[in-house]
Amino acid sequence: MLNPFFKNFGPFNIEKLLQKTDTENKENFKIDKIYNVSDLLTATKKDLTFFHSKNYSQLASKTKASYCVTLENLSHFLPNSCKKIIVKNVLLTIAKITKEFYPKSIVDDFDDTVKDISKTSLKKKVKFGKNVLIGKNVKIGINCLIGHNTIIEKNVVIGSNCTIGSNVIIRNTIIKDNVSILDGCVIGKKGFGFFPNNKKNIRYPHIGIVIINENCEIGCGSTVDRGSLSNTIIGKNTYIDNQVHIAHNNKIGDNCIIAGQVGFAGSSSLGNNVMIGGQAGVSGHLKVGNNVQIAGGSGVIKDIPDNSKVMGYPAKNLRNFLKDNR
Repeated sequence: MLNPFFKNFGPFNIEKLLQKTDTENKENFKIDKIYNVSDLLTATKKDLTFFHSKNYSQLASKTKASYCVTLENLSHFLPNSCKKIIVKNVLLTIAKITKEFYPKSIVDDFDDTVKDISKTSLKKKVKFGKNVLIGKNVKIGINCLIGHNTIIEKNVVIGSNCTIGSNVIIRNTIIKDNVSILDGCVIGKKGFGFFPNNKKNIRYPHIGIVIINENCEIGCGSTVDRGSLSNTIIGKNTYIDNQVHIAHNNKIGDNCIIAGQVGFAGSSSLGNNVMIGGQAGVSGHLKVGNNVQIAGGSGVIKDIPDNSKVMGYPAKNLRNFLKDNR
């Protein structure tokens, strides 16, 4: 499930979509309709996907998409059922195509549908502070609290027994039961995705959402960006300290503990039972296994296998770090 809240303006004839690209091969692309843009894993035969790095070759070999935007040197990984659209810049091309399907996903203007909660049907259901604003299509379960000056923008689902602090902004998010979002958090804004250009930087559409599963806590001043072409997900019973940044497309596992000022670049995944000390950083497109411990201040720049303890920059096995720094 991607963002159920942005309107999809498709389907489009594949030929029309290719007019927005620098496609190098245009044969046999004239009659098919494309209904959506999806990642390699979730794409169906009605969708178009993209493949830009060998790191995703295993997913690429199994994709069900009818079309894939890719590079010439990666095209052989794709199944025969998937037609290859060869371009020079995969991410720039897919950004242009995604914008056609979801033109409103580029901007994050404030929600002008919000009303004071006292003027909505939620006033009898939720205990709330002063100056709480609620947008359209917001659903909130029972026994929830919302603090002062908080804005729940349109298209948000909040489960039961949840506590939302003061000065919080939430959009494009599904929050399950028994979740606490502490003061000053921003959840569901677009991620930091763009392509540098000499004249004007080109924004990447973010059509995913944030999903926060049961029994989680998000600390004060933390930011969780929504996904671009997949969702940002926080697993069950995960506790996140203050001033943590989780960028677009990250997948955080169950029962994780993440200390203050940790930063995650986009599209990385953490297994279950991961512990991360304060001020550590995790680079993008990495996989951190289950039961991993990352010491505070470490810099993770490559995959970490299950049951590892790492420290330092670049983060390496704890015993090796201690040996090298005697």
